[in-house]
Amino acid sequence: MKVAFISGAGGGIGSATVKKFISEGYFVVGQYNKNKVGIENLVSELKLQGKADYFFAVQCDFNDKDQIQNMLSVINKSFKRIDVIVNNAGAGLYKLITDTSEQEWDSLFNVNVKSAFLVNNAFLSGMINAQKGKIINVSSIWGNVGASMEVAYSASKSALIGYTKALAKELAPSGICVNCVCPGVIDTPMNSRFNESEIQELKDQTPLGRLGKTQEIADLIYYLASDSADFITGQVITCDGGLTL
Repeated sequence: MKVAFISGAGGGIGSATVKKFISEGYFVVGQYNKNKVGIENLVSELKLQGKADYFFAVQCDFNDKDQIQNMLSVINKSFKRIDVIVNNAGAGLYKLITDTSEQEWDSLFNVNVKSAFLVNNAFLSGMINAQKGKIINVSSIWGNVGASMEVAYSASKSALIGYTKALAKELAPSGICVNCVCPGVIDTPMNSRFNESEIQELKDQTPLGRLGKTQEIADLIYYLASDSADFITGQVITCDGGLTL
């Protein structure tokens, strides 16, 4: 049975991705930090489907290097190899750059970029030895085009895009594919800060006239992890209903 590691497993996109991979026959290790309720709801759903035994949740704060190393050590001792890595964990910040503290800046980069670097490096030796593997980094449309009031967030997500492209070149000779997914405005709790009129405005600005669904992102992530995407690497794929056209 193949094993996938998915960070941010308690969120909207993360939980949908966990369920997608398990439905396709994977065992999934899912990282979460504060979203214990999201993980509990996910586990409850999996139990109803009789698939809870295919999921292992691990709590880890990506701002704490000791917690990260402990998590990675446990996973490496438990599994011979991780076949797919989905770096989905993300932190947001809606604030003027002049009001953004250095601590907030560092925290965003720890969660949105550095965690991917640490997780990937921990599991890469197994992929390199096997001469195969899939890594999917989840960025954002704001990593492509930038967003006012989200400068720090946009910068961190843009860094993840650059990291993806360079890593893809470096790992291609080892048969490992590395790609990046950039979701647009998706119907998740992360966007609950917007009121009803703001949500409608976002829909109006989107050519397809609606918000994205978490399942649509999960399906795209799974496709990139599947054998059908074996000749796709170093790509940044936007799924935003045409918002950034």
